[in-house]
Amino acid sequence: MSIREFVDSYFFHFNAGEVKRAAQSLTTHIESGGKIFLTLAGAMSTARLGKTLTPLINAGHIAGISCTGANLEEDLFLLTANTHYVTVENWRDLSAKDDAMLLDRRLNRVTDVCIPEEQAIRAIEELLLPLWQEYTVTGASALPHEFFYDIILDENLQIDGYIEDSWLYAAAKHNLPLFVPGWEDSTIGNIFASHIIQSNVEASVVKSGIHYMTELADWYQSQTRPLAFFQIGGGIAGDFPICVVPMLNQDMQQPAPLWSWFCQVSEATTSYGGYSGAPPNEKISWGKLSESTPRFAIESDATIVAPLIFAYLLDK
Repeated sequence: MSIREFVDSYFFHFNAGEVKRAAQSLTTHIESGGKIFLTLAGAMSTARLGKTLTPLINAGHIAGISCTGANLEEDLFLLTANTHYVTVENWRDLSAKDDAMLLDRRLNRVTDVCIPEEQAIRAIEELLLPLWQEYTVTGASALPHEFFYDIILDENLQIDGYIEDSWLYAAAKHNLPLFVPGWEDSTIGNIFASHIIQSNVEASVVKSGIHYMTELADWYQSQTRPLAFFQIGGGIAGDFPICVVPMLNQDMQQPAPLWSWFCQVSEATTSYGGYSGAPPNEKISWGKLSESTPRFAIESDATIVAPLIFAYLLDK
C-alpha cells in the first residue's frame, strides 16, 4: 500500500482529515500544471526533511523555497558532519547540568539531536571565510544562499552524509530560486557578524533581505504557472515571501496574481496578534489570498505531516 492509498483509506477527520484534503487538493494543483513555493521555518533540516523533500525538488514540483538561515546552514552541516551528530533519546529528562556537559563537549542540542561544533559549524566557517575575504578584496557581493550553493557544488567538498538526502544540494543542482530572509539570525550569520567586528570582512559582501525582496518580486512577476504556497511553521520564512503579492499590487500598483493555493503546517495556535498561528482567512484582508483560494491549516507536527504530504504527491 502506498502512502497515498494509506492516507486516502484511513485519514478521515480532524487533523487527519485536513491532511488528506490538503494532499488531495495539492495533487490536483500539480496535475493541473501548478507548482509549489515552499517555506521552511523551525529546524526542519536537522529533522532531516531533506530525505523526503529532495525527491520533490528533483521531480520539478518545487518552484522556489524561502527558509530561515538555520535551515540553510543545517542541511550543509548534516551533509558534511553526519557521523559526528549525537542523538539524545532521553532529552526530556536532561537537567541543566546535562546540557552544560553537552556544551563542554561542544555539542549544540536541538531537541533530541546535537550538532557538533567543530566538525559542522567551524568546518563550514573555514570554507566560507576565504570566500567572504575574497569578496571583500574584489568589492563583490552575493546573497547568503549563493555562497552556500558555491560550497555544496564544489567537487572537493568533503561529504560525511548522504548527498541524495540533501535538499540544499538538490536546490543548488537545479539552481532553484532560494530566499533566506533574516539570514543574520543564524549561526553562520552570527559568525559573519563576528568577522565584520574583527575587521576580517566587509559587511557589504553579503546582500541583505531587501535584496531578497527585490529578487523575489522580479521572480514572482516572471512566473507563468499557478503557485501553491506551502508553509511549514510560521515566522519570517513564511511571512516574508507571502507579502510580495500585496507589495506588488498595493505598494507598486503593478497587477500581480494572488497565491493560488495555501496550506500551513504548524503547532502554533491562534492568539492575539500572533502571526504563526493566524488563520488563513486573515491573509485575505491583507491581499495575499482571495476568498476562493483553497486554504488549509494543519495544526500538527510538521516533521510528521510534511513527509506524508510529500510522499502523497509522488504517490510513494
